Amino acid sequence: MTFVLIGVNHKSAPVEVRERLAIPESRLADATARLMEFPGVVEGMILSTCNRVELIVNVSRADLDLRGFLREYFEADTDLLAGHLYEYREREAMRHIFRVAASLDSMIVGEPQVLGQVKAAYAVACGVGALHSQLHALVSRAFAVAKRVRTETAIGSSAVSVASAAVDLATQIFGSLSGKHVYLVGAGKMSELAARHLMAGGAEAIFVANRTHARALTLAEKFQGTAIRFEELYDTADRADIVITSTGSPRAIFRREHGERFLHRRKNRPMFFIDIAVPRDVDPEMNKLDGIFVYDIDDLQAVVSANVASREREAARADEIVEVELQRFVARLQTQEAAPTIVSLQEHLENIRQAELDRMRGRLGKLTAEQESAVEALTRGIINKVLHTPITAIKNAAGDPESNTVIDHVRRIFNLNPKNLNPKNQDPKNSSPKSLDSTSPNARPISADRLRNQKQEEPLREQEKKATPS
Repeated sequence: MTFVLIGVNHKSAPVEVRERLAIPESRLADATARLMEFPGVVEGMILSTCNRVELIVNVSRADLDLRGFLREYFEADTDLLAGHLYEYREREAMRHIFRVAASLDSMIVGEPQVLGQVKAAYAVACGVGALHSQLHALVSRAFAVAKRVRTETAIGSSAVSVASAAVDLATQIFGSLSGKHVYLVGAGKMSELAARHLMAGGAEAIFVANRTHARALTLAEKFQGTAIRFEELYDTADRADIVITSTGSPRAIFRREHGERFLHRRKNRPMFFIDIAVPRDVDPEMNKLDGIFVYDIDDLQAVVSANVASREREAARADEIVEVELQRFVARLQTQEAAPTIVSLQEHLENIRQAELDRMRGRLGKLTAEQESAVEALTRGIINKVLHTPITAIKNAAGDPESNTVIDHVRRIFNLNPKNLNPKNQDPKNSSPKSLDSTSPNARPISADRLRNQKQEEPLREQEKKATPS
């Protein structure tokens, strides 16, 4: 396995750099296909969002430099990008993709959108045939890690923006936003964002009042809502369960007497005021009325700060999960890499056993069925006992950083042919570690058909051995 990841994100590069490398959704399939044509790339995926552009590949050469692809595809000067690019290899690349999918590397830790973006990139890569073995397994595992993080931590359960905090507070007051009416007083960006969150949370209808009525009409149209003239504000505000106010008024536009009037018309049904204005639009005295709930910008920021601290604590727990899953995945890959050596070792010793039996048959004479069975059991038992120690050593070393050293020693000791050890030439079903246990006396490492084929090929193998220096 040789995983390489290169890219930029919101922490390493400003938006003017990220946008130079951004790939629109309509071109992502073509870009991924082009990545697969780059020499040395075996598998590849491209993740392109507003906050990151990353190439993650499985390569055939450890020294492959993906900056060459960036230069070719984006016609970009990688020297100018050098201060913004980051690159991870092997374990660090695996850890990074796990953290990205689990939203631990996001601008807002715990936000769920990035997992959907990774899944979309994965679908595109699969669609162009760019994922098929180890990288496919890595990204699939990243999804499982993200799910475990969501299940076992509360990393995404608390609001970390003023708009989302307003939705959380409104939900606490009303229990559910389903069927609730929202009134926007002022047509600023923050009010629009809070309204968007509330509508996404289930709110039913929206009213907009602004001193410039044309702006009220424009904003109301975005939500399929109703624009109301500003001079009708006090006669219509009681229609709303939630009032979001953000005007440039130098003094409060909602005072205690207004609140009393609203409650009377609403027959004491509660109202929730989100006051994002500075100076404040809602007189604090209104908060003393039973049934009126007022939160200003400082209240919302306090909720956000507390929730950010909570997410940071949960992120630490999530990183522990990532490390555990990373260890498991690395061990799994190393076990898979050991499988071809185990298969080759089994075949090598079985060939020797068959060759020796064939050589001795003339001297043994005709054997009865019972004698044939005894000789077969004896020789197979010897082979299995010889195999037990090296196979156990390979399996035990599979999860160890020194596994390649152990495997290399076994290959040299038994003079195994490197051409037969390429994992790409192995059938994954036959290479599964579960199918490689040859320590049982009754184990049959290879099928009868394969043995017959090997017997036919044995003279050629013997010639190869004589021609190959030890």
